[in-house]
Amino acid sequence: MRATVRTWAWCGLALAAIATAAAAGVADPERFATPPPPPRVSAPAGRVLFSDHFASPALAGWSADRDSVWSVWRGMLRADLPDEKQERSLIHAGDDAWTDYALDFDVCMMRGVDKGAVLRIEGQTGLGVDLRGGSYQDVVMNVREWRIGHANVTNPNGTWQHVRVEAHGRRWRVFVNGELKLDRRDARRPRGHFALAAYTGGVGQCTVYYDNVVVTALE
Repeated sequence: MRATVRTWAWCGLALAAIATAAAAGVADPERFATPPPPPRVSAPAGRVLFSDHFASPALAGWSADRDSVWSVWRGMLRADLPDEKQERSLIHAGDDAWTDYALDFDVCMMRGVDKGAVLRIEGQTGLGVDLRGGSYQDVVMNVREWRIGHANVTNPNGTWQHVRVEAHGRRWRVFVNGELKLDRRDARRPRGHFALAAYTGGVGQCTVYYDNVVVTALE
């Protein structure tokens, strides 16, 4: 499993900052609005490689590329970025030796547009899946700046969406709420760990929640 360093002290500070800001009545109630309860889901079929339902604030098994963005809040993984355009952050987990696997997760965007994951990360590159809300209402698949897939998906803010991404050999499939949306082939990403994403994009906002993250092997 990918080694990470997450301290209880940092998690405590992050949670305290959220609670203090909310209690102080910061003039941004949408940022601290509580999403609806996450769905209760059955574990996906298959041999489980990684699983987190965020019962603990420690974020054991995760490694974020920026401090003060990611925290566990009310049993969910929360990412909140500064209100500036093109801000981004990834929180990584898993093993660089993984090849064929499926990533399942639930996601609820409260502010902003972009949410999703990156799979088979090696070095600084992986294959990204971006579920876009706002005026886009779609899901896109990219390797760096190259788009290799696009499909329309209705996903309003304030609602939970279930995303499943399968990387099996050269074949990539993306399901949203159980419906197959993308089925593509790409040979550039043979193996690697995964990450969940937070991105402000052109709207300059991102407050997003994740839950029920499960990785299963595709035999």
